[in-house]
Amino acid sequence: MAVPFRRTSKAKKRKRRTHFKLQVPGMVECPSCGEYKLSHRICPECGQYNGKEVVESN
Repeated sequence: MAVPFRRTSKAKKRKRRTHFKLQVPGMVECPSCGEYKLSHRICPECGQYNGKEVVESN
C-alpha cells in the first residue's frame, strides 16, 4: 500500500475541505398559508400542494 511521502499541511487539508459543509434545504413559502415548506412537497401546515387540498389539515 502506498504511503504519503510528506505530511499534508493544515492549509492544504483545509483548502480541500472548504466544500465539505452542510447544505440548507430549499425552502419556499406556501402560497396558501404562508408557512415555509420544502419545495415540491405537501405543506405540513395546510395540507395543500399545487393549489389543491391533498391531505386534511388538523
